[in-house]
Amino acid sequence: MAAIHQFTAGFAWHDAISNEAALFRRIFRDWGYPSEIFCDPANTSKDRRGEIRDIQTAAAAIDQEDLVLLHLSIGSVANTIFENLACRKAILYHNITPEHYFQFTNPQTAAQLQRGRQQVAALAGTATVYMADSGFNAAELREVGYRDVQVLPIVIDTQLMDVPPTPRLMQRRRDGMLNLIFVGRCSPNKKIEDLLRTFAWLQKNITPLCRFTQIGSKAGNERYHAMLLAMCKEWQLANVEFTGSVSQADLHAYYQSADAFLCMSEHEGFCIPLIESMLHDVPIVAMADAAVPETLDGAGILLTQRRLDVAAEAIYRLHQDRGLREAVLQTQRDRIARYKSRNLEAELRTCLASVLPTL
Repeated sequence: MAAIHQFTAGFAWHDAISNEAALFRRIFRDWGYPSEIFCDPANTSKDRRGEIRDIQTAAAAIDQEDLVLLHLSIGSVANTIFENLACRKAILYHNITPEHYFQFTNPQTAAQLQRGRQQVAALAGTATVYMADSGFNAAELREVGYRDVQVLPIVIDTQLMDVPPTPRLMQRRRDGMLNLIFVGRCSPNKKIEDLLRTFAWLQKNITPLCRFTQIGSKAGNERYHAMLLAMCKEWQLANVEFTGSVSQADLHAYYQSADAFLCMSEHEGFCIPLIESMLHDVPIVAMADAAVPETLDGAGILLTQRRLDVAAEAIYRLHQDRGLREAVLQTQRDRIARYKSRNLEAELRTCLASVLPTL
């Protein structure tokens, strides 16, 4: 029987692409197809290696009538193997962060991203179906020669939302402090230094009763993380937390105890934490850069200038002004209602219709 398989550059918990690939695998199996995820074991977290097959075995395991979906997100051997396959092929582009963000903090990652950009250009014309998870990402593909790019927003596994928050963490954070959070990797393109500058303005000039928490891995960005810690020390900031990776239960606790979500990122291909914040009814203040305005789609508070004092004032007003907070939350509820009203599984099937194998 013909199968639908997926290629990913890595596979780990709390990773948006990994979560979507796992959800797609379940969907493909529900459609009646055998389905596996192929990945480099070296780029797979140890606790998930039992869920993947070694990418080096893919060429021998895949038949001509099989469909392979490549999640294109960084320079990877998966991209090279995909290019040389003789089967039905589709690409889903998740964006590749420009390498200049990492040239100082992690030259190895910068080189991998540069390689990824080169591979994106080389893969134009190698598949039948091309998808991107935002219009922003689709535009990047068109710029390097891709045609007929379809937009399929990231499909979120809502079953992950059913995990209850960690009670002890919830209790600790509900202490009267204004809780400001950002969820995302400790990565230079996220501009976490601007999050800290905004928080410094909030703490020094508006209210000392506030806390900032960045939730996300610093793996590969230890030098950048050290710079952020030095900034906190130099500015004598209190109540700053860098949690690293956390459990799903802890993540829900951070969201549910948050008073605001602040995003100052310069480069996002979609930014799933914006959707997660809206699902948790956390008001958002965000810079209108890259795909962020598209993902918010009229929701939250969008900043058109990188004015950290304005961002701090907006956060405090959201905390103090119930009317403003409710108005902002309503824009986010409306956005989530539009997102939920879309049948993304049906849209996925429509996108893949021309290459779906016969059952």
